[in-house]
Amino acid sequence: MESILKNRPALEHEIMQVAEVAGYLWQKGWAERNGGNITVNITEHVDDAIRALPAISAPVAMGVHLPHLKGCYFYCKGTQKRMRDLARCPMSNGSIIRITDDCEHYEIVADQAVKPTSELPAHLSVHNYLLAKGSPYRASLHTHPIELVAMSHSNSFLEKDVATRLLWSMIPETKAFCPRGLGIIPYMLPGSVALADATLKELDDYDVVMWEKHGVFAVDTDIMSAFDQVDVLNKSAQIYIASKSMGFTPDGMSDEQMAEMTRAFNLPK
Repeated sequence: MESILKNRPALEHEIMQVAEVAGYLWQKGWAERNGGNITVNITEHVDDAIRALPAISAPVAMGVHLPHLKGCYFYCKGTQKRMRDLARCPMSNGSIIRITDDCEHYEIVADQAVKPTSELPAHLSVHNYLLAKGSPYRASLHTHPIELVAMSHSNSFLEKDVATRLLWSMIPETKAFCPRGLGIIPYMLPGSVALADATLKELDDYDVVMWEKHGVFAVDTDIMSAFDQVDVLNKSAQIYIASKSMGFTPDGMSDEQMAEMTRAFNLPK
């Protein structure tokens, strides 16, 4: 069967970027077994021929009503699929879905009937929220960055913006590339409605949210940018942990140095 990506370079670029990020997640040890999820809104790359494609699956109820997603298309990692396999064969380990007109179901349209992640309703709820507020963000990423997750096992880092201030201070680039910092959500059952609702609230103030003892959820304009934010934050966590393992607590940048960065790069305060 001919792939939906054939002769569609913009769409193919989006999917290949997902594959590239999936490879990075595996290489970093952030995607054990089938851990992590990626969902990307690809509607802007959909043409009339794709819109006319018949579904290759029966409609699947999402369990939520998402009115801003009517007629939208998404690439989704498949349930029980490994990131290392997605990196090699993205269209065999994920699928393109279409949201039906009732805004309560999805159907698979390409390339194979690979069922999306079980966390799809939570991911799509985020995309519905982003579209409702006019956000340009089209990609969502859930992954398990080792050092950030390790820090979430200490209550001292779970108070509002404590981790953000610490991570920003480890290396100047962190605040420059993650200017909204890291939101914190106390432990909740993975995949639960409660966790999805809490994530939506945190996304008002943050682009990257830590799920205590679990992982992070990040959104951005594309999947590479979402990955970059997590990568930069985790580098700061690595610097902090490396310093502690050497027997000292790192000084970090001073408040004056942080303020200088903010002014120099016109960053949010």
